[in-house]
This record gives sequence, structure tokens and C-alpha cells, in this order.
Amino acid sequence: MKQTKMTTVDEYILQFPVEVQAILQTLRKLVKDISPEAEEKMSYQMPTYYLKGNLVHFAAYKNHIGFYPTPAGIEAFKDELSDYKSAKGSVQFPIDKPIPFELIKRIIEFRVSEMNGDAVKNKE
Repeated sequence: MKQTKMTTVDEYILQFPVEVQAILQTLRKLVKDISPEAEEKMSYQMPTYYLKGNLVHFAAYKNHIGFYPTPAGIEAFKDELSDYKSAKGSVQFPIDKPIPFELIKRIIEFRVSEMNGDAVKNKE
């Protein structure tokens, strides 16, 4: 199957099964609701949100949703993300399990405040 280069987030989302489209649309809405001023674009062949720099990216794969909130976003929530496969700047949410949208929302809020220069490290 030939990979075609997606130029819009709509094109990207529409290539997936309906269940996956619903997850991606929810992620998209979360970012837009939290940061309406963030620019939506395609970067690295995935939906990207830009606010004074890359805010977050997300992507769908065969068995998971990849969420890329930069290393700072992963580090700030590492305890809550410990049940998921993660790397320095990414986390994988299995498609066959409930997606933790509330946690993702808090990570996006953290990234927005970080990009606006007012992030404070959580000391709990």
C-alpha cells in the first residue's frame, strides 16, 4: 500500500477505522478546547499543535495511539504514565483499552502553561 503524504489533520484522521477516528477527534478537540490559539498542522506525518513551539503531536498506529507531549510532558506525569509504554518524549495508549483522556487533558494543560512560561513543577 502506497503511503500518501497527508496535508491536513482531517485527511490524516479519515484514513483510520471509525473507532480510531473517534479517539483522534477527541484528542483534537481536547487540544483545541485547551489551547484554541494553537496552530494545527501536519508535522512528521502526524497531527501537530504549535504554540510558540511544538505543543503536542499524536498519531494512530495498529495497536496504540502515540501521544508526544515532549520530554517535559512525560517527566511531569511519569508516575501516572507508569502503566503505559513510554519513552523520553512519547507514550503509547493501547487502542484496546480505555484512553485516559482526563490525564491527557492535564498533560496538554501543563504543556500550554509551560509554553506560556508559567509552568510550575508539581511537588506532591
